[in-house]
Amino acid sequence: MKRVDLNEIKRHRKDKGHSLEYMAKLLGYESLNGYYYLEIGRGKFTAEALAKVADEFKVPIESLFFDDGIAILAINEQSATTERKEVI
Repeated sequence: MKRVDLNEIKRHRKDKGHSLEYMAKLLGYESLNGYYYLEIGRGKFTAEALAKVADEFKVPIESLFFDDGIAILAINEQSATTERKEVI
């Protein structure tokens, strides 16, 4: 299952030097809280909002998603590596 990669969105925002307030205004929010809640996962990005964000960052919209199965695999691999370090 594909999920919005909130860390990737935040990274792009910071790389572009955009403030939370700038992004909020881009998406039509009156205060930065509306956008902030999206970025931290408290709210859900609409398809239209993701399209605007991708356009602003000049990236394909697909790059703003990750595959849930891959994330779980990465977490499991990281846990296995940590466990091996503790045993050694």
